[in-house]
Amino acid sequence: MNFTPVDGNVTEAVNHLDMLITALSRNLTVVILGITINYINATMVHTFNTHHIFKSNPRYILFIHLVFNDMIQLTTSISLFIFAYAFNTIYVSLCCLLILPAILTTLNTPLNLAFMAAECYIAVCIPLRYNNICTVKRTYIVIGIIWTMSSLSVLPDVFILLATEPLEFLNSRVYCSRDSVFRSPYTVKKRDVSHILFLVVVWLTLFYSYLRILFVAKAANADAKKARNTILLHGFQVLLCMTSYVRPMLSQVLTYLFPAVVRSIYFVMFIINQILPRFVSPIVYGLRDKTFRKYFKRYLCTVNRHPKTTPT
Repeated sequence: MNFTPVDGNVTEAVNHLDMLITALSRNLTVVILGITINYINATMVHTFNTHHIFKSNPRYILFIHLVFNDMIQLTTSISLFIFAYAFNTIYVSLCCLLILPAILTTLNTPLNLAFMAAECYIAVCIPLRYNNICTVKRTYIVIGIIWTMSSLSVLPDVFILLATEPLEFLNSRVYCSRDSVFRSPYTVKKRDVSHILFLVVVWLTLFYSYLRILFVAKAANADAKKARNTILLHGFQVLLCMTSYVRPMLSQVLTYLFPAVVRSIYFVMFIINQILPRFVSPIVYGLRDKTFRKYFKRYLCTVNRHPKTTPT
């Protein structure tokens, strides 16, 4: 069989069309998942803001902060995903504006989970002191501490970038990722140390809280058993968050083993790293809570209708 240039052009056109359809389907999948999760999260934020019963409870304040944090993280990460497909490279300065909130909110998540586990421990193990320790004011101070710790981990990367890179680099175009922008060896070492420190602190908090609550749960206390299960779910979500820390190494191994499906590997890793943990939060912390679920159901499927509710 003779192979003509026309056959080659047709094959190339078909391959290009297949790549375009694949890219569109992946971007559409990510956008639909992001809109769905953010809609649920936005409804939870609205539920929280509508009823005073939640605003005066430290547990719900920490929960809604996690939800709001997830909304920012999901929006920025999906924007980066779409830009990577649409433009491949963007200016470094624009990339910094997008990637900084994504990094901050990613670091916030395990810290927020650690404080939520500590709140469960106090509620179950030392309930008589709960109202003195867990106040609304102290809860907002904790949220400030979370953002401060994340900022102290990320802002040095910006200073190192400005100190070590020429001005031309800020006006150049790169594939927008943390390693492409903050590429100094000092930044990489500092990032690894901060990740290890954060995860050690979070896991120690989770294990200690779980073990202490486990002993209380043996007395057949229903609240203790619920708190124990909640902390197990905290641990599962932290494991999902940890995949973002090992993603670069895992991506390198997978792309080396399967070089023909690099785009597919990045897509699957993105779903696991960025989408799945944000999907878990509303289910674990919103729908499992009977009080929050009762109010939340009033708004989730409401379209152009504002139910009359009495102040709570």
